[in-house]
Amino acid sequence: MNPSDGLEHLSIIEPLCAVFRRKLKQVGLKYTPERAQILDAIIRRDGESSGVFQADELLAAMRSAGFRVSKATIYRTIKLLADSGIIQQVLFDAESAHYQLAYGKSASALLVNVDTREIIPIELPELVSLRDRICKARGLAAEGHRVVIYARVGNQMVK
Repeated sequence: MNPSDGLEHLSIIEPLCAVFRRKLKQVGLKYTPERAQILDAIIRRDGESSGVFQADELLAAMRSAGFRVSKATIYRTIKLLADSGIIQQVLFDAESAHYQLAYGKSASALLVNVDTREIIPIELPELVSLRDRICKARGLAAEGHRVVIYARVGNQMVK
């Protein structure tokens, strides 16, 4: 990838790199080119549809873009990114792990069509105000939330 590609994301990439570098230093690891490429690929995926990805999808996308990266490196880096709070696991089925960018993002909600496995990001501003009210009443400040709604086409649907 060309370093000048995606300059519009520069304000996001720099802080995420710094957060990731600090985490790696904390656990005695280095910020390698492969780890940097994986983080960059995740940031780029965030702009696509729901931004939700699986490790194998990320691996395939990176390899098709010409990057040489092993499956083990992808999985280890995903764990490190999750541990540093940059990405989070999205739980919507027991079959496989899905992830999405989390750091610096506003609260998110996903609508999952269980029949087609389509993932649709949705906004729930009323939930944000409810969350904030609940936290404030307990002397807490909300840092975020995750909501996943599972749905399928009902028999009452009119086409």
